[in-house]
Amino acid sequence: MKKTLIRPTSLSPNSSTPLVSPIIQSNVYVTKDPSTLDKIYNGELNGYTYAREKHPNAEILARRINILENSKNGFITSSGMSAISAVLLSLCRSGEHVIAGDQLYGRTSRLLQEDLPRLGIKTTFVDTTDYKKVQESITKKTRIVIIELISNPTLRISDIIKISKICKKNKIMLVVDNTFTTPLSIKPLDLGADIIIHSITKLLSGHSDVTLGYFSTNHSKIFNRIYDFAVTTGLTPSPFECWLAERGLNTFEIRFHKCQENAEKLAVWLQKRPEVINVIYPKLNNHPDKKIFKTLFNGNSCNMVSFELRGNRSVANKFAKNANQISFAPTLGDVGTTLSHPASSSHRSLSKAQRKKMGITEGFFRVSVGLEDIEDLKNEFKKGLKDL
Repeated sequence: MKKTLIRPTSLSPNSSTPLVSPIIQSNVYVTKDPSTLDKIYNGELNGYTYAREKHPNAEILARRINILENSKNGFITSSGMSAISAVLLSLCRSGEHVIAGDQLYGRTSRLLQEDLPRLGIKTTFVDTTDYKKVQESITKKTRIVIIELISNPTLRISDIIKISKICKKNKIMLVVDNTFTTPLSIKPLDLGADIIIHSITKLLSGHSDVTLGYFSTNHSKIFNRIYDFAVTTGLTPSPFECWLAERGLNTFEIRFHKCQENAEKLAVWLQKRPEVINVIYPKLNNHPDKKIFKTLFNGNSCNMVSFELRGNRSVANKFAKNANQISFAPTLGDVGTTLSHPASSSHRSLSKAQRKKMGITEGFFRVSVGLEDIEDLKNEFKKGLKDL
């Protein structure tokens, strides 16, 4: 072998394998000849070609989430919003119509309100907690219904079973963003959804060090169409972030149950505070969707609590500053509790009137509850509420 030849061989064959998935950072893969490459592209042989199309770390992570979601096909993207964009833009054509929950994540709403109309795709926003409004909004051009089962940040619940029946009857695809709820609470594909989406950035990875998304469907033709769009537009992720997310996924179930337990206790405690005028958590008796919650979620819920303070932005600022041991950050799903103010972050792109209609005031906060000792959390919130 000439000493000047670069990369003439790969690793030597070995009789052992690593316990932990290796980070395979290569952006391209070597094949023996053109015929072998053809067979890989045609699906006759397993293999990799170029990392934008797929790579080992993304496939490992996708397989792990597929198992959780009872899915046959899943693909990792560069962010939750890239997964949503890939689904909507690959499946909708100019002149077609989307029905969307009126309490979706702010950036999803912005995409539907401002970007899709430029491409000739119209959206009707409806209160999907009333499944009849979904039925009433269907037109001959309706292609997709997109919902969150527990909405962000108002924690309202949509009846996926009834909505999926409406979609199937009208040959419309049902897309569910399962980020808040996660497959430990509910598996949308089992209940009639056609496509599910995750922001892996949140609870699945759980450590605020990854930005990734995921889409999945059990319909091969639909999957291939979304996949081709994601690859063509370069929405695929880096191997290192996929490796980090896989590591985080190892503790997902333990984290989820502890965070959910803390969230319920914090919600009950906040209800008793005179400074708080409203607390929203699905397990509370006053939740407006309590009945459907019990039907769908089998005793599970989520780690999110929303509450409202009486007052304006100055009150919100004071609370956030007083509770300075709780990170004020526009995210969710971290191992530590984070505090978010939707009016200044996730829903800032909406008008004041739009936010008011959703119940998002200047005193409205969303809490992503973490793994801390619950008494420590209560004490920190007590400090935040002092003298408001």
